[in-house]
Amino acid sequence: MRRHELPAVSGILSADEILATGRSIAAMQEASGAIPWPDGHTDAWDHVECAMALTVCGLTGPARRAYEWLRRSQRADGAWPKKTVRGRVTDAAVESNQVAYAAVGVWHELQVTGDEAFAVRMWPTVRRAIAFVLRLQTERGEILWERAADGSPASYALLTGCSSTYQSLRFAVALAEFMGEPQPDWELAADQLGHVIAAHPEAFADKSRFSMDWYYPVLGGAVRGDAARRMIASRWAEFVVPDLGIRCVSDEPWITGAETCELVLALDAIGDIDEAVSIYAAVQHLRDESGAYWTGWQFANQQYFPAERSSWTAAAVILAGDALSRASGGAHLFHLAAGAHMRGVPAAAEWAAGCGCAEAASYRGQHSDRRPAQPSADAVTGPPQHPQ
Repeated sequence: MRRHELPAVSGILSADEILATGRSIAAMQEASGAIPWPDGHTDAWDHVECAMALTVCGLTGPARRAYEWLRRSQRADGAWPKKTVRGRVTDAAVESNQVAYAAVGVWHELQVTGDEAFAVRMWPTVRRAIAFVLRLQTERGEILWERAADGSPASYALLTGCSSTYQSLRFAVALAEFMGEPQPDWELAADQLGHVIAAHPEAFADKSRFSMDWYYPVLGGAVRGDAARRMIASRWAEFVVPDLGIRCVSDEPWITGAETCELVLALDAIGDIDEAVSIYAAVQHLRDESGAYWTGWQFANQQYFPAERSSWTAAAVILAGDALSRASGGAHLFHLAAGAHMRGVPAAAEWAAGCGCAEAASYRGQHSDRRPAQPSADAVTGPPQHPQ
């Protein structure tokens, strides 16, 4: 397998310190391979993020056990339940973005290690996962956020979840090409989703108090270039707390490490390296002496909140450090998420021929040979209903 140097961000974290953070994740891993939250439950998205971080740290054994858990625990319909505690399902609902993220993890592992046999082994898992997710895509293009335990689809979509799923679809398309099994319907679905994210905010339930809804369209790759810079600038003062990190929600005096490091990744992806490094340095106050990271800091009360050190916060720190140091083959992962980077054309342009919105009009006719994929029979069409 391909080897790489460990990440190190000059003046902020050494390679040994990042390795210690990776080992803090491995210490939380269960014998089954699952990597849980501090409360003991495992979800597929955070589990995959942790597996990616382990690989970046060269902890191949724990990383591969994590991916094997993912492969073994996948349901026959391609999904993973929202919450599993030591092999027991405690919430049988399924979130679409959690399922889709398997594609990001497998593509990342391939880029970092070059292990083609691993990709071959995991390809059926990714293929089933993406098929499940696309059954929740609406005619307009957004992907409903959940399928309930009784099998019924949610009535609305979430901007953060769809932005993550957009990235997942892009890498699923790349993996399919690598496997020699191109999936043009996936590509069309990603084009459509990317356009909705970039041009149709009305498609999503209002979660604008959450910082993730601010930066995730950039992080996931659907919004790039000048539009991305405008998006980040538009709410910077609302979410960024100087010398601490970024708020989880706009109306609480609480910064969180994972969201802060995801903003670092988004800034790096659009070329704002100096700001990314500054934000990355600021959040290091959450680090403890073992290399683990506290989830957040309530700066009005001057307390860690919640009082926990989470695997996924540590993972976000590692992935951001890798991006800034360009250490592994996966360091450019968030640069490559956008359609423009993957295939040479803007994602919004790809779907413009089938959309009547004002933004799409400027692209109309450029891609008239492309036709929309058919929506799922049980996906909701028309305007989503906001949660009560």
